Amino acid sequence: MTKGRVHILGIGGTFMAGVALLARALGWEVTGSDQAIYPPMSTQLEQMNIRLYEGYDPAVIREIQPDKIIIGNALSRGNPAVEYILNEQLPYVSGPQWILEQVLQKRWVLAVSGTHGKTTTASMLAWVLSYAGYNPGYLIGGVPENFGVSACLGQSDFFVVEADEYDSAFFDKRSKFVHYHPKTLIINNIEFDHADIFENMDAILKQFHHLVRTVPSQGKIIYPAQDDQVKKLIQKGIWSSQATFGLNSNPNSNLNPDWQVRLLSADASSFEVFYQGKSMGQTQWALVGQHNVLNAIACMAAAHEVGVPPTIALEALALFKSVKRRLELKADIQGIKIYDDFAHHPTAIQLTLEGLRAKVGKQKIHVCIDLRSNTMKMGIHQHTLAQSFAGADTVSIYKTSDITWPVESVIQEISENPAITAKIFSNVHDLIEALHGAVKPTEHILIMSNGGFEGIHDKLISRFQDKI
Repeated sequence: MTKGRVHILGIGGTFMAGVALLARALGWEVTGSDQAIYPPMSTQLEQMNIRLYEGYDPAVIREIQPDKIIIGNALSRGNPAVEYILNEQLPYVSGPQWILEQVLQKRWVLAVSGTHGKTTTASMLAWVLSYAGYNPGYLIGGVPENFGVSACLGQSDFFVVEADEYDSAFFDKRSKFVHYHPKTLIINNIEFDHADIFENMDAILKQFHHLVRTVPSQGKIIYPAQDDQVKKLIQKGIWSSQATFGLNSNPNSNLNPDWQVRLLSADASSFEVFYQGKSMGQTQWALVGQHNVLNAIACMAAAHEVGVPPTIALEALALFKSVKRRLELKADIQGIKIYDDFAHHPTAIQLTLEGLRAKVGKQKIHVCIDLRSNTMKMGIHQHTLAQSFAGADTVSIYKTSDITWPVESVIQEISENPAITAKIFSNVHDLIEALHGAVKPTEHILIMSNGGFEGIHDKLISRFQDKI
């Protein structure tokens, strides 16, 4: 006996695919529509036998006759399905609102927010709680490799959610995270992003302030001790307990974070954690990069709030397998390693490259980047993009016809460093052929995009396998 039929518009998105899994687990009959669905979300939806429809034909909704329609934020007025729903006065709701009403009521919500690191940190936190026996639910904008799916109802009061600042729906322009009402909130960092919906940094800080206002006084807000924008946010007002985190690298600093981490290796694959000045232990793990270590210590601070001892959290982190599309090794073909990474903001690009560089030493790194995000297409980051590639040996920028700002200026700035070769490509085939002719064994190809990149991953792997 099902609760009824729910149809999800925009089901291929990382968030909405997770909503689909939760609806299915709650007993709803789930179907969905989208324009384009690609891995890893297409894979997990297929595995759950959730029926998918391509496009937004109103005839699909007439055929299904859903009891509730969940509308993703990628859809806007003018979409034929949206217009049909409004004209017929059908019951609809945003994804975040549905999650609040159907999943989060009376649960201890642990929310992970920030410009960078949300998916990885939320995945870590869900894994640490699971390892500690808490059986948490979770909704994550990616697929944690420890779980294999992006969402789970769980079997306890605890629920981990990736708390995105992007808007909720065409009819609700508030950030998704204001719907989640967390008791424990991580703020990893705050930078300017999503220029298609936020006019400036103040607009972003306003939404984060709305989020802070929803945390109860008995709750806890966990944030970095040294982040200028987070400092501005805290100055706007905070009504909850606080915990700070940061690197234990400057003994003369005036900052004294509650949670500190000391790197024990150049690539940050091992580290030691301190709480209130006392060592909690060390661990070695599969991830690299200082940014991931900071993600880990924020996770430990949140897990500590629900009673997970730091020693247990360190054990769990040693077994953490990362997240798909976060420096994910897709193939190793005769010593040529091909990675898939989601980074699409200059800071994330730089941090990912720094982590990989620390891991591979002087071996060559070839970066291929798809300027797909709305902010990238608008050219908002064009003046800071070039410097983010400092850790690369070659940079291939994929420029589509809808990008009108002068990408050539970024290429010119990158090329001012004689150690880096940079080039623009207007089609994926030429990009693949260029890599095929240039990359040698022991070298690394890092593919960066927040989309499918026209299937470049599988095409590139196939092309290199032709050499064997």
